[in-house]
Parts: sequence; structure tokens; C-alpha cells
Amino acid sequence: AIGSSGTGNGAVPGEPVKKDENSRRGNWGNQIEFVLTSVGYAVGLGNVWRFPYLCYRNGGGAFMFPYFIMLVFCGIPLFFLELSFGQFTSLGCLGVWKVSPMFKGVGYGMMVVSTYIGIYYNVVICIAFYYFFMSMTNLLPWTYCNNPWNTPDCTGVMGTPRTNATFANVSAVVSGLTEIVNRTKRTSPSEEYWRNYVLNVSDGIGNFGEVRLPILGCLAVSWVVVFLCLIRGVKSSGKVVYFTATFPYVVLTILFIRGITLEGAISGIKYYLTPQWEKILDAKVWGDAASQIFYSLGCAWGGLITMASYNKFHNNCFRDSIIISVTNCGTSVYAGFVIFSILGFMANHLGVDVSEVADHGPGLAFVAYPEALTLLPISPLWSLLFFFMLILLGLGTQFCLLETLVTAVVDEIGTDWIIKNKTYVTLGVAIVGFLLGVPLTTQAGIYWLLLMDNYAASFSLVVISCIMCICIMYVYGESSKSFSTCSICGNDARLSSSALLQDLLEISRPGLGSSSPGAPQGPIRHCGPRICGGVPSQRRAEGRGERETQGERDGAKG
Repeated sequence: AIGSSGTGNGAVPGEPVKKDENSRRGNWGNQIEFVLTSVGYAVGLGNVWRFPYLCYRNGGGAFMFPYFIMLVFCGIPLFFLELSFGQFTSLGCLGVWKVSPMFKGVGYGMMVVSTYIGIYYNVVICIAFYYFFMSMTNLLPWTYCNNPWNTPDCTGVMGTPRTNATFANVSAVVSGLTEIVNRTKRTSPSEEYWRNYVLNVSDGIGNFGEVRLPILGCLAVSWVVVFLCLIRGVKSSGKVVYFTATFPYVVLTILFIRGITLEGAISGIKYYLTPQWEKILDAKVWGDAASQIFYSLGCAWGGLITMASYNKFHNNCFRDSIIISVTNCGTSVYAGFVIFSILGFMANHLGVDVSEVADHGPGLAFVAYPEALTLLPISPLWSLLFFFMLILLGLGTQFCLLETLVTAVVDEIGTDWIIKNKTYVTLGVAIVGFLLGVPLTTQAGIYWLLLMDNYAASFSLVVISCIMCICIMYVYGESSKSFSTCSICGNDARLSSSALLQDLLEISRPGLGSSSPGAPQGPIRHCGPRICGGVPSQRRAEGRGERETQGERDGAKG
């Protein structure tokens, strides 16, 4: 629908303003906003600190084979399924289960997963904020071992334990460093800075100790930033992602160019990619590939359904699912080059194997990589870029996690008042998330963070995805309620949900992507009612947001 001229909704002066199809819930300003938001959601911290480690641990280049097999046969179909499900119903991860109320527990499971991840994910972002602020100095505080929090076992790559090396004895220190590393496990200044100063880790998970006030302050900053970016829902977050979803690639490219020009970078990249084909027969390798696909793409988190629910009805979500999935996995591979080029340089500097310095998770982001940055000229600059990239990667995912919870609450209540006052719901969820994150800022917080990271989004995602597929394909589908995937992609071919995954590849055949009524159609003609089974007529009309003309509805009934 075209309205009068103006400057709203992203239009420039003199151009017509595009109105939302769904006047109650709203839509994305344009399709680029949806794609960028989904890319920001899928491309997160796991692409940088989890995938490269899994790749080198599970056979290097050989891991790419099961990884891309899982992408094609698990990742993309599930991604497409969730996008089309959310786009068709225009409801969040709870509301969509009106199609089959007995499976609404799947929606609650998605909310629980998003809640767990949202709590600890923002704590990781706040630590990245802290490191970003501490990098605004001439000398990074984790460079040397002469600080009050260092122990006698500290051995820095830039100086002797507890004292700074002078220019005259640097070469002597470096030459003897290999012997020190081989004799005992080295405790780096970055590790002691992380454990003894930033976290001040307690002796066990039950000993909470005190709240680390600097981390708590950064946590408040993180939640304020997330809330401000979502204050108007997808209308505001859709504008922010133009920067948060694209600038990390600029930083990755800068770090990549700097990394490959360093001595020893090639050895790190070889260690990252050298295939160990015998590991393909290991079931654990395939399990790691599957879990990484689920974790990285965000399947079964509820975010994909939520983001797609703000799409226009005839958006080509099949095209979007391919673009977003391939971009996500390509980013993971690209980030591996960035990480291991620097780690190869560090290993070459220390005279040790790359495996001695490789790590994953917080150990990579806040210990190994920061220490490698101290070896670079103008190290504070590279540190600022790296942690700014981590902040943006984390925020892109956190936006969608919070929007998932808010949309689920608003759609479930569904009154005009709650829709008009969605900002207050966002504020309430943000405050609750901040309070639940406070225990993770204590001295035992890192134990709880790792516990949630290991178990919140692992096997549970597989279980939720399997139940969702069973419901949509065999319960909702077998009751003769057509899931009009082809229709929402812009044509008249209708795809039964019971045949969704089987016919997935057929959708890309010529003619099926055309919105023209007379376009040639492929062999998929699983015809059936276009309406959602089990959804009252009034609710269906609200969910569609009066997207279709009366003629389209009459055609659907036929």
C-alpha cells in the first residue's frame, strides 16, 4: 500500500511512504533490515570463539565436510522452516502454536532457551565493554607481570616475571622463554589479569564472594544500550543493524590483513585447515558439527520465528534463509583465518606449537587473543578494534533475544493496550534480565556463566527442533491444514507442511519464485486450505494484518 509523500519509514523527501501491512504489530522498514538483523542474530560470538577451535580440534579442514553436510541437510531446512512459520502466522514463538495448542510447550522451551542465553550473553558483552574501556591506554594492563595481581609464576612474552624487561635484555628473555614454557606450564599476564583482577575468581561455584562493581557497571551499560536500540521494537533495531551487522566485517578484514602479514601466520592457518581425514569416522566430530550449526544459526531459539513474523506476507523467505545461512557459515570460516593467523604468530614468537596457545570460549576472547595483541605495534589500537567487534557481534544477537521474549509476551496477551505500550514491556524484560545477570558478576560468576553456556543451548536445541518438525509436518500437516510456504514466497503453489522438507529443494526451481499469477509452476501442488488450522477466524485476520485482498482470500478458500 502506498500513502502520501513524506519522510517516514525510511523514505526520502518526495518519495511515497510505504505503509505497514500489519498495522497492529508493524513490519520491517524494508527487507534489508530483516536480512541484516537475521545475520546479526546468527553471526555472534560463537563464530569467533567457538567454530575455529572446534575446527582445529576435530580434524581441521576435514571438519568442514561434516559441518557443511549438517548445514545443507539440517541447518538450512530448519532455518527455512522457522522463517516461513513465523512469516505465515505473523506471531512470536508462543503465538504461532495456536496451530496446535498441545505443542505450545515447544514455544515455552524456546523462551527458556532465549532467557538463559540472554542472561549470560549480556554478561559476556559487558566484559567485552570492560576490556574495551581498559584498552584506552598507552600500555595494555595485561602486557607485563609487574602488577599487584600477578603471581610469582607469571611469565610474560614481553618481560620477566614481575619486572619489566629493559631493551637490552629483551632478546635474552625471549631466547630463554622456550625453555621456561617447556619446563612448566606458563601462566601468562593476560590469564592472571583475567582471573585475578577482572573476575577475582573464587575457589568454587558455591562461594559467590563479592559483586565485581566494574563488571556490574558495564552490565548496566550493556542493558541500557540494548534497551535503547529496541525502544521502538523492530523500527529502531532495524536501523541500528545497518552498523552493528556490517562493521564487524570491517574489523575482521582489518585484523585478517594485519594477521596474515605477521611472521608465523601461515603456520597457524595450516594448523587450522590441515585435514585429518581419519577423524571423519568419529561420531563426536559429527556431533560437534551438528551442535555448532544449531548454536550458530539460532535454530530453536525462537528468534527466527520472531524476526520473520515482522516480514511482509509475500516476502521470499526461502531466498533469505539461503543468504543468511551461507553468510553465517562463511563468517565462521573467515573468522578462523583471523584467529589462527594471530595465534600462529604468537606460537612462532614463543617457539611452541600452535596447540599450546589455541583456546576457545572466554579463554580465547579474554586470554589468548589479547595476549597475542600485546606483541603487535600500537597494541591498544588492535585491542580496541577486537573488543569493539566482540561488542557488536554480541549486541546483534542480544537484540533478537530480547525482542523474542518481548514479542512472545505481547502476542500472548494481545490487547491493544499492551501493543501500544510495548516499550514498557521491553523495559521490564531488560530490568529483569539485568537483575538475573547480577549473580554472574560475582567472584563465582564465571562458573555459572560457563555452566549456562555449556547446557543452555546444546542438546536442548536438537530436542526442540525435532518436536517442532514432528508437529508441523505430521500433526498440523496430516490434519489437512496447508502451510502455504510457496504462497508466502510470492506465488500460487501451495506446499503442504507434511511435505515441506522433502520438497525443499524443489522450491528453487524456475518459475516458483515468481509473483506473477501466470508464472509457470513446478511440480509442487500440495493443495489445501490456506488458513491456519485451529486459529479462530478473527485471530487469523489479525495475524495477517489485512495483508490480502478479498479476492486473494476467496481464491484461498477455493
